Amino acid sequence: MPERHIVALGGGGFSSDGPGSSLDDFILALARRSDPKICFVPTASGDSDTYVANFYRAFALRACHPSDLALFRRTIVDLHQFLMSQDVIYVGGGNTANMLAIWRRHDVDSILRECWEAGIVLAGISAGAICWFEAAVTDSFGLQLAALNDGLGLLPGSACPHYDSEERRRPVYQRLVAEGFPSGYAADEGVGLHFSGTVFTEAVSSRPQGSAYQLTLKDSRVDERTIAPRLLG
Repeated sequence: MPERHIVALGGGGFSSDGPGSSLDDFILALARRSDPKICFVPTASGDSDTYVANFYRAFALRACHPSDLALFRRTIVDLHQFLMSQDVIYVGGGNTANMLAIWRRHDVDSILRECWEAGIVLAGISAGAICWFEAAVTDSFGLQLAALNDGLGLLPGSACPHYDSEERRRPVYQRLVAEGFPSGYAADEGVGLHFSGTVFTEAVSSRPQGSAYQLTLKDSRVDERTIAPRLLG
């Protein structure tokens, strides 16, 4: 079986760190070849033109071949062939619930699983980070954070992004886990969670102050373990 990688960003990357983000360099370095094909999937933002332009601005500076997949104004007929030809698939942020619904309508969810099993690197920020898990903490349903229980399930458990930048993230995630929500991981802005297969490998960060966290339920209490990330150059 090919080596499988998923990188889930709690924040950062080209979206907020700018075009030279070390997190994006880390993601590209996991690809199977030195000049990878990387596809940006901006479904969660409604295929925002600005978001797509920022992606190309960032990855045009790197030794790679960038492309994007639009589903609101779809032009690619054979999605399976297109996505399976990539080396990295990078999913943007936005509304996770809407994104998953659209993916399932276009069969993108099953294609992404095939991509992962074939060794194509999967990565993303915010919505593009939590979608790989079974469950997640999301703001997809309005102003209040809520549980999302129908993620793609490539990774077991749950996830929560923006852990240090949105004050409600920590208490809501802890409450959900205490009430029986799947245990999982959280990540601060600028921090990435790297999984090899379904196993958590390490946390990496583009910012000195960032951390990752593992939340589990022990003896009816939520245990939050801080994971010090490796600071990227």
